[in-house]
Amino acid sequence: MDVLAEREYGRPDLEPDVCWQAAYSRDARFDGRFFAGAVTTGVYCRSTCPVPFAKPDNILWFASSAAAEAAGFHPCRRCRAAASPGTPAWVGTSAVVSRALRLIVEGALDSGNVEELANRVGIGSRHLRRLFVEHLGASPIRIAITRRVHFARNLIEETDLPITELAACAGFRSIRQFNHAMVTTAGESPTELRRMRGGCQVPTPRPGLLIRLAYRPPFHWAALLAFLARRAIPGIESVESNAYRRVVEIEGVAGAIEVRHAIEARQVLVKIELPRCESLMQVAERVRRIFDLAADPFQIASRLSCDSKLLPSMTANPGLRVPGIWDGFEAVVRAILGERLADQAPRAALVRLALRYGALVTTSIPGLTHLFPRPEDLAEADIEAAHIGKEPASTIRALARAVAKRDLTFEASINLQEAIARVRVAPGISRQMAEYVAMRAFGEPDAFPISKAHAGRITEGWRPWRAYAAMYLYSAGLTGGSADHQLRV
Repeated sequence: MDVLAEREYGRPDLEPDVCWQAAYSRDARFDGRFFAGAVTTGVYCRSTCPVPFAKPDNILWFASSAAAEAAGFHPCRRCRAAASPGTPAWVGTSAVVSRALRLIVEGALDSGNVEELANRVGIGSRHLRRLFVEHLGASPIRIAITRRVHFARNLIEETDLPITELAACAGFRSIRQFNHAMVTTAGESPTELRRMRGGCQVPTPRPGLLIRLAYRPPFHWAALLAFLARRAIPGIESVESNAYRRVVEIEGVAGAIEVRHAIEARQVLVKIELPRCESLMQVAERVRRIFDLAADPFQIASRLSCDSKLLPSMTANPGLRVPGIWDGFEAVVRAILGERLADQAPRAALVRLALRYGALVTTSIPGLTHLFPRPEDLAEADIEAAHIGKEPASTIRALARAVAKRDLTFEASINLQEAIARVRVAPGISRQMAEYVAMRAFGEPDAFPISKAHAGRITEGWRPWRAYAAMYLYSAGLTGGSADHQLRV
């Protein structure tokens, strides 16, 4: 363990007394907020590790797993520190760091560099590096490498994918780069890690790969699943047997996912069926967004529970999440139909549109037969033939053309206002509609797609968690207006 490296990177200001209190409690709400590195062993652990920690004088605290690894520590095998829920992007960090983290998660540093990342968030690269070290204890490059290594390690431990496929799945450009990163970070080569798992099995044909994604409790799985079930489009998605299933397409490759809840492990289990595995990491990140697995319920509740209007719903529904969506284009189409058709059966219109123009696909999941229509499918389509009025049909075509031309994209935004401005590039998109899309497609925690009756001074006290406040209001039936129409689809 290189203590000098730890000193070079520095550590964000963590209060040891607070860290020790959380570690002694083994409270899962603090899992992934910080990590304990034992100087005597060179191993770092989650705060929930079942193994007793070393003496306080031999423990260093880190704000992220990347910071611990940059200092030369290796992840604990007992608590599987590499599989923790991760550092919350919205806790204790600047808005710039939060946005940059989201771009890294989307792969900004898999093919780009720090200078390009800094340009996308509107600051200089030296300043961005300084902010990352200040708030997370590690550079942007180290954060990106740690993300890839942890994903690869989980695949090594949980699948029989060949090592060469694993490297590609995790975003490494060569086996040599992959091996070096694994040895540097984990202390063992990929082959050694698989051998420790219990032997390398010969890969066999498989209907799908299973990956596990962690979250912080409480997690209101039932409410989230019910939300998705009421809006499921037959042929494209379904909710049955306490599982969410849907057809997906990523980088031109179609497949299917099935998501279940493993409550005791505090994980969701994701079965992925794709003809190729190169996009596994992107699929995992989209699932995280749909189920809002990066949320920090403790931080959110600390802010919102001060409002007596929200408290009854929060008490009845602890751990309520903001449901995401697989694709941003789909989110805008849903919002348009929800707002424009109002009480004229918007969901039925959505189903007609999706099944009429969505491409046919074959999956192993009964009933999943179509992709949601692509922008190019609708850009010049006779949408009125699906019994959708002229005005919403015109808006959907304009939207489809904007997305097809990349005038409108759905990668991480600089801030909420940019997300709203970006969506409103397409003509006919209202501010409230854009807030809904920002909430579900961009994962903006401060988006607020509710009528003006709930706007004003009171909502300022809910920042930066107004999207969660909106979901609590919706669950209590207190939204009203067009928010109900939009959320219906």
